[in-house]
Amino acid sequence: MAEKTVLVLDCGATNIRTIAVNDRGSIVAVSSLSNNTRPDPVNPSFRIWDVEEIWRKFSHTTREVLEKIDGSEIAAITVTTFGVDGAPFDGEGRMIYPVISWQCPRTVPVMENIGKYIELNELYRITGLQPYAFNTINKLIWLRENEPEVVDRMEAFLFIPSIFLYFLTGEMVTDMTMAGTSMLTDLRKRSFSKTILNRIGLSERLFPVPTEPGNVIGTVKGRKASELGLPEGIPVVVAGHDTQFAIFGSGAEENEPVLSSGTWEILMVRTSRAQPGPELLQKGVTHELDVLPGLVNTGIQWIASGMLEWIRRNFYLPEKDRKDIYEIMIDEARQIEAGSKGVRIDPSFYGSGGGSITGLTMDTPRAAIYRAALESLVCKTKHSLNILEDAGGFQSRQLLLVGGGAKNRLWNQLRADILGIPVKVVKQKETTVLGAALFALAGTGLYASPEQARANVQYETEDYSPTEKDRKLYESLYERYLEIFESS
Repeated sequence: MAEKTVLVLDCGATNIRTIAVNDRGSIVAVSSLSNNTRPDPVNPSFRIWDVEEIWRKFSHTTREVLEKIDGSEIAAITVTTFGVDGAPFDGEGRMIYPVISWQCPRTVPVMENIGKYIELNELYRITGLQPYAFNTINKLIWLRENEPEVVDRMEAFLFIPSIFLYFLTGEMVTDMTMAGTSMLTDLRKRSFSKTILNRIGLSERLFPVPTEPGNVIGTVKGRKASELGLPEGIPVVVAGHDTQFAIFGSGAEENEPVLSSGTWEILMVRTSRAQPGPELLQKGVTHELDVLPGLVNTGIQWIASGMLEWIRRNFYLPEKDRKDIYEIMIDEARQIEAGSKGVRIDPSFYGSGGGSITGLTMDTPRAAIYRAALESLVCKTKHSLNILEDAGGFQSRQLLLVGGGAKNRLWNQLRADILGIPVKVVKQKETTVLGAALFALAGTGLYASPEQARANVQYETEDYSPTEKDRKLYESLYERYLEIFESS
């Protein structure tokens, strides 16, 4: 029997991609173009997404992928994107204001003054989300305060993946994984919060039919099918927010933490227990709706490789143009004993309050600073994991690791040693795309469920086990960093 494939349209902040995934979860074709925000035509200091430009790039990348696969065996198409962003549409189905990017500064003062609409602790208790300026609630408040005529004309608000689903099918829906990033939903009820919407003066009717991932909402139709180079009639399946599909695509089960390591690290766990309150708000814990009803993705995030890049720029200038600069940094750090010669780095030094590097002497080599950064970041991971375990009432047996930071083997071994649990690096590079594809495969009936589709994926991992060497030293090191984390 011929191999079936699904197409995933993946809109990221830096790349627009079409990826074909076969019915065993393997990537068979990829095409990519760069993505970037545009200045707002009215205020160039503001940032927007040009939806038509993104669609043109999807058209190009999809046509390129179709040259590499058998187009007659496409079982479905789906869309995944970053969270929170969306746009208003009028009664004629026309977008009436650009998509405000999560990178746009216009919403910062809105979040700072959210208390005039709803008290922050109450907002967190209902939604479970940290008060990030880019949350959808702030964009809608900004529109109400600054573009009231747009809000008056608005008949629907579509999150960005739903915009492309609308292009494909002519159907307007609200994907619940995206809604869960908006700060407009009730975490426990998995629905929009009437309390919050009433406070900001909006109606629930502005959000089209709430739809769960894996549902078929229609088929590819008309001119948009032609622009992609696709025949009409291919089923269109709902996916949604990239983070949630990355967690599912990593293979994570309930109460199995996943660390996505890149410029930022995001530590999340799928849990049925979520009780957002003032203490977790202060600790930076956020809760997003899982891809499956009944579960929540509880997590914490912090800067990671961004700190390492700062060290590279400032301490490795002679090697700055070498392609193997990262290998040089890692190899040098391997020669430094555990504890980094007494150097300590406050891993929150990127914040507005500043930070510190302590323990420096005239004999401190640069590699000790780099290793200290790795150790401090792992201690941050351990602290965050302990917070999530306490909040979720579970004990971690292992950590799944995905993302660019998983390429650093020294860092991986430090994770296992300091955390004291096995670390499994998931070798599947595209867990977001894989997760979305698994729901598309199930949505079209090729599998009975996304879990069954995932069970057929041949996952490969690179495993790191904790060693006894330096265990007591790392325990002492963590206690020292714990004082920093709890006082910040």
